[in-house]
Amino acid sequence: MLILLPLILLSSMAAEAAGMPTINIGVSDSNEPGQVATSMKILFLLTILSLAPAILIMVTSFARIVIVLSFLRQAMGTQQMPPNQLLIGLALFLTFFIMAPVFTKINNEAIQPYFSNQISQDEAIRLGSAPLRKFMLSQTREKDLAMFVNLSKEERPRTINDVGTHLVVPAFILSELKTAFTIGFMIYVPFLVLDMVIASVLMSMGMMMLPPVMISLPFKLMLFVLVDGWYLVVGSLVRSFG
Repeated sequence: MLILLPLILLSSMAAEAAGMPTINIGVSDSNEPGQVATSMKILFLLTILSLAPAILIMVTSFARIVIVLSFLRQAMGTQQMPPNQLLIGLALFLTFFIMAPVFTKINNEAIQPYFSNQISQDEAIRLGSAPLRKFMLSQTREKDLAMFVNLSKEERPRTINDVGTHLVVPAFILSELKTAFTIGFMIYVPFLVLDMVIASVLMSMGMMMLPPVMISLPFKLMLFVLVDGWYLVVGSLVRSFG
């Protein structure tokens, strides 16, 4: 920003010399509460937009999907194939597919009524967070949620609706990590068995200097293609959120 400041000043001086309109950016006092409220709303909106990627990862199905796909690539031993951009893109579109009913409900019950001035901002936030909370609670283990409730040292909630969102989100992420690692372990097992078989065959043939990974990789790819692995993995991931 300090480097760009002299350039901005020079361009402003040149514009004034040429008689062209200039743009002034500054901070001044305001005696009107409406202007202050609008500025705070803009600042809050920019903050939300900067945190949008983190929010997308934390409160949707994205984390489980991308972790499982990463485990799948490591189990096959294909290094950087498929590339990270492709895995993240696939995880993102699968997230949109899984979360579509939730996003549609938020749009119909909170966003559109708020834009139509039918409900207040506080009510829109409450109605919009309800479908997202319902999704997270459906995927959260009671054990994880109870741990965060106990750690918070807050008053014990009477119903699930009394649990704060700040407790639901970390419990949801912890449950997602547990589920994703469980699925990743199940994916690893057949490839690990194939690696052990290939290594045993090479040792029995006296080829101890030949890396088993070089021989097992084509067999892994052939096995994955024959069983239609992408169909099975993606289908199992989507059904795991049912």
